[in-house]
Amino acid sequence: MSTGVDYAQEIQELKRSMNAVILAHYYQESEVQDVADFVGDSLALAQAAERTEADVIVFCGVHFMAETAKILNPTRLVLLPDLKAGCSLSDRCPPAAFKAFKDKHPGAFVVSYVNSSAAVKAMSDVICTSSNAVKIVNQVPKDRQILFAPDQHLGRHVMKQTGRDMVLWPGSCIVHEIFSEKKLVELKVMHPDAEVVAHPECEEQVLRHADFIGSTKGLLDFVLKSPKQKFIVVTEAGILHQMKKGAPEKTFIPAPPDNGCACNECPYMRLNTLEKLWKCMNERTPELTMPEGLREAARAPLQRMLEWSR
Repeated sequence: MSTGVDYAQEIQELKRSMNAVILAHYYQESEVQDVADFVGDSLALAQAAERTEADVIVFCGVHFMAETAKILNPTRLVLLPDLKAGCSLSDRCPPAAFKAFKDKHPGAFVVSYVNSSAAVKAMSDVICTSSNAVKIVNQVPKDRQILFAPDQHLGRHVMKQTGRDMVLWPGSCIVHEIFSEKKLVELKVMHPDAEVVAHPECEEQVLRHADFIGSTKGLLDFVLKSPKQKFIVVTEAGILHQMKKGAPEKTFIPAPPDNGCACNECPYMRLNTLEKLWKCMNERTPELTMPEGLREAARAPLQRMLEWSR
């Protein structure tokens, strides 16, 4: 493959010729975000996938996100630059084990985080994202026991916000569980004028140091509106690109994980590159497909989330 390819330019040309839309998550590499038609968090991306009129959806995110797009768009071609772009949360909630967990609580109302496989979604009553989890749980009938999967830390945060007791699947995200409380406290001492913003997938001992807890989009909105000029950001470092674009005069400090790195990046999200994006559009592969029965079963709880979010 020629190293002289202008991938960004060719991607724009391919997009026009294919009538494609490129959807990218905030955790993608900055150059991938910059060629996307829409950059957002899981909820916004699901909503964008629902309303698109493009013939082809190119999803720059992880596998469950492309699955969501296909669930909502069965007749459209859905491409994912790298099919190996998975998710630790989804992987830590295998469908067979989740079915056994659900069977232990007959009659319970199942709320599944969007970071789950289509098979787990198909066993759920409603899906949620970190943006709308509180809103979704508040709409569950009060007389129903709630099972919440797969992120236990988001689940605990939602329990605090709603007052609802929930049975939590013991899952967590490899990106958010590795943030170091000790290093965060050290950063706060070094930057006493900084506000700490954190994603609810972080562990409780980290969240207690946050001035604001919110979804990826919630964190972005908060720092752009805040009168403060300096922020310690406790989530995947990809969001810093949009923060810097939205408020170039402000300072954003990525909270380091407990493994010696300067910032925390999702290894799955980073599998998608500009070159792979160009290649997948050029070759129209890899395509995201799923059995129609599974797609239809997973569609109902996903559709309920979109309706409850409006």
